Amino acid sequence: MDASLYDLAPALRLALLGLAIASGPLAWVWLRQRQAAPAQRLAALTLLTLFLTFDLVLFGAFTRLTDSGLGCPDWPGCYGNASPVGALQEIRAEEARMPTGPVTQGKAWVEMLHRYLATGVGVLITTLAVATWLQRKRGLPVHPAWPALTLAWVCVQGAFGALTVTMKLFPAIVTLHLLGGMVLLALLAMQAVAYRQAQRGSGPMRVPAGARRWLLAAYALLWVQVALGGWVSTNYAVLACSSFPMCQGQWWPAMDFRQGFELWRHLGMTGAGEHIAFAALTAIHYAHRLAAYVLFAVLAVLAWRLRGGPLHWASRAVAALALWQFASGLSNVVLGWPLVAAVSHTGGAAALVVVLTWALRESRAAKEQATSAVRAREVSA
Repeated sequence: MDASLYDLAPALRLALLGLAIASGPLAWVWLRQRQAAPAQRLAALTLLTLFLTFDLVLFGAFTRLTDSGLGCPDWPGCYGNASPVGALQEIRAEEARMPTGPVTQGKAWVEMLHRYLATGVGVLITTLAVATWLQRKRGLPVHPAWPALTLAWVCVQGAFGALTVTMKLFPAIVTLHLLGGMVLLALLAMQAVAYRQAQRGSGPMRVPAGARRWLLAAYALLWVQVALGGWVSTNYAVLACSSFPMCQGQWWPAMDFRQGFELWRHLGMTGAGEHIAFAALTAIHYAHRLAAYVLFAVLAVLAWRLRGGPLHWASRAVAALALWQFASGLSNVVLGWPLVAAVSHTGGAAALVVVLTWALRESRAAKEQATSAVRAREVSA
């Protein structure tokens, strides 16, 4: 591949393209909310940005699962161009050399479309940060630190995206890129809830202390499971076990956890430069499966504990998404990792991140609320 890893020549054109992509959502929010207060317009833009970021995470999964991550082997453009059209000669030369990739015209377009969408989302997040700071002096109810943190994180996420390409799909970097997308969803969900609370004029809802502890436990386990799932996908370990509930006809197959969870190494290799053993891939897969059992159990208890309360909507959402994850995960195993099931599995994980983040931000343990109320009365007295 005759391409520099970093070529900033098309950066300005990509930035202008991102601005053009973002202008559509910005215009849509402005037209629908033109009679609304600035806070309401920003709340609508936050929700729309959250939705588009969710779509971006799904398209990122599609990019990875179609092996399009190196469709353009440089960054931020494609062979120094803003689109694969300008790189047609270089792409055809690579296709002639290796017809199945990693560089083909189709994969180049998938990779660049992902970058275009990411740039558009970056413009929307920048708009949210700037507008929130400007409106803060006019009494905007949401602290500008949240959108500022989101803007900082999207820059970090962009850096991980660049490293994903320039480090040739290094598993640790690709997994961090996936986790970064989930963190971005969580940050935007927190902002959306903050606007919602400001609009209704009340803070987090009271839930039983026990239910909130289960919510916290589920949230922590979810992040562990997302990281394990990313490690399975980036190491192509999904098919290490092609049956369920057993793996390779055994309840405890031969596994090499030390080699499987050696983090700093190239794709398909060990840190010593040897080919990774199948037992290591089995360990990666089975660790994700075992953690899934624990998470499903906790999610089931959480859905039960939240029913009938102020977060009853979260109870139904958690139950539905847990079933979705089980069905899509099982389909990946027994159907040979079909693309639809694999993307759906990432989408279910992203939806769980949004739902649990939303529920956490919208809730507070009833005992803590009561204690705060007592202290407030003592101070006022």
